[in-house]
Amino acid sequence: MKVAVYTIALNELKFVKPWYESAKKADYLLIADTGSTDETVSLAKELGINVINIGVKPWRFDDARNASLAALPLDIDYCIALDMDEVLIEGWREELEKAHKEGWTRPRYQYTWNWKEDGSPGLQYGGDKIHTRKGYRWKHPVHEVLVTNQSNEIQGWIGLEIHHHADNSKSRAQYMPLLHQAVLEDLSDDRNAFYFARELFFHNQKEKAIQEFERHLSLPKAKWPPERAASMRYLARLMDNTLDKEEWLKKAVRQAPNRREAFVELSEFYHDQRRWEECLTAAENALSITEKPMEYLCEEFAWGYMPYDFAALAAYNLGNIEKALTYGTKAVELNPEELRLQSNLAFYSQETLDANNV
Repeated sequence: MKVAVYTIALNELKFVKPWYESAKKADYLLIADTGSTDETVSLAKELGINVINIGVKPWRFDDARNASLAALPLDIDYCIALDMDEVLIEGWREELEKAHKEGWTRPRYQYTWNWKEDGSPGLQYGGDKIHTRKGYRWKHPVHEVLVTNQSNEIQGWIGLEIHHHADNSKSRAQYMPLLHQAVLEDLSDDRNAFYFARELFFHNQKEKAIQEFERHLSLPKAKWPPERAASMRYLARLMDNTLDKEEWLKKAVRQAPNRREAFVELSEFYHDQRRWEECLTAAENALSITEKPMEYLCEEFAWGYMPYDFAALAAYNLGNIEKALTYGTKAVELNPEELRLQSNLAFYSQETLDANNV
């Protein structure tokens, strides 16, 4: 089995060494440099990494990645697209050997996108950027994806892990125009419509975001329930009218009833409205979902302390101190540094003691 690890780079000096150390067991390492002005290229060459210089104007991520992919030797079995701020975790090659023996063309693996303040993993989902050398290419100006012309693509899960350590100092300003370009190139593409709507939301372009989320939901291809539910949750946040907010959140729950996110946001909505019975029901519905999906739309807030906190607050206001104590204890376990949660738990505990002494 021959493995290539490849990437595109622009002024990535601080990431070159850790990238290399994690990937050096590969048979071929390639950095396609797009115009670095720091020491990225010289350090990479010192380490023995193959470096090519590419120029992509106007800039598109798919064109850059396809240029780097085209430069890989044709006898490579597996290509790993590993960004400069990502690292392969020890044991990756042995896991990839398993996929090779099975004849899989696109092995799947666990990808950790970000990290909590205590250093534990945050968002994790199934990665899909390992592929065979032939039959694949990159598509879309930004948030690019691998597409294949193979009718016999075979996917399977292995124990390989890739960790992402983002460089938050880098500007993402180019994403908005590139996403707009992606939408214009294919108005029927539901994934790009969702990403563009979300970017508009992040940039506080309220009316345009509403229009694009609604357009996303109207597309015939927009059939994936978690993404549809996410659009509905964003629409709820964008509504001024309380009834509209509630209706969009209820639609999101109906769209993806096996996901926590909409239930937690609905519980928060009822908390703010002081509708305690509905708040408790929504929070407990969220907590009844115990299998955490390995998808990028699995949001950490839904799997942390929040549903327990809302359940505790609702239970207390409904006069169920025992439930409040149980849920409050769990909320503190999941977020022990939050003073409000500690104070609430102390209050629930005292209330329980007082009730037992009556």
